[in-house]
Amino acid sequence: MDAFLHQVLAGLATGGIYASLALALVMIYQATHLVNFAQGEMAMFATYLGWSLLNAGVPYWPAFLLTIGIAFVAGIVIERVVVRPVENSPVLAIVVVFIALLVILNSVAGWIYTYTLKSFPSPFPPQAAFKYMSPHEIGAIGITLVVLAALYAFFRFTPLGLAMRAAAQNPESARLVGIRVGWMLALGWGLAAAIGAVAGMMVAPIVYLDPNMMGGVLLYAFAAALVGGIDSPGGAVLGGFLVGVLENVLGAFVIGNELKLSVALVLIVGVLLVRPSGFFGKVHVTRV
Repeated sequence: MDAFLHQVLAGLATGGIYASLALALVMIYQATHLVNFAQGEMAMFATYLGWSLLNAGVPYWPAFLLTIGIAFVAGIVIERVVVRPVENSPVLAIVVVFIALLVILNSVAGWIYTYTLKSFPSPFPPQAAFKYMSPHEIGAIGITLVVLAALYAFFRFTPLGLAMRAAAQNPESARLVGIRVGWMLALGWGLAAAIGAVAGMMVAPIVYLDPNMMGGVLLYAFAAALVGGIDSPGGAVLGGFLVGVLENVLGAFVIGNELKLSVALVLIVGVLLVRPSGFFGKVHVTRV
């Protein structure tokens, strides 16, 4: 029973990281109706920037906040420079751009930092305060919940957040009431990049830092977004926690750790076959 409880709680910790990245995917999807395949590499590159700041002697929490700020600005720049010129292109062309961005970020990170595994420090004490979870796992859950609560408050109660929601849901009507839709979408990319940076810095102490560290994490996050609903931020968060728990429990007691990645693949295929809109996503009905 203790082993099962440990796997469930540890799954909630990793699930919180998946939830953060899934939320970033959903934000981009709501704005563009496309999946940003480079979301994981953007998070990885931001994590390397945080590692560089820490090596330069910047204390952890100032480096953490500075990395989030840099990632936010970088997300806006990517939307303006890379995504905006092709926004009216065919879907396949935009997907190719996202994949190219993934490869470029991965290659540049390998060129600058090499592909050698690097340790990334955790801001939480190494001493275990709870026998079922490590301090980093507890802290990762706490940071994830703080980020999610802040985002909820931003989109629910601030004029800028409401304008971003309106621009994502109905761009034409938003333009009619004076909302600058283009800049709202750019801010959405910036927020998604900032959330990804948080996920990257939370997962790096667990998986170590290297240019390929977010590949599996992005797959789990994509599964979480599909399970919860690719157009439902709340559903993506719940899906992240669910995927994290399933991954840990099934990997420990059913299929083994070697096949844990197949859990995400099975979830993706299953959801697409049974309920493509996810458990909390909207079902779109078209009259013909």
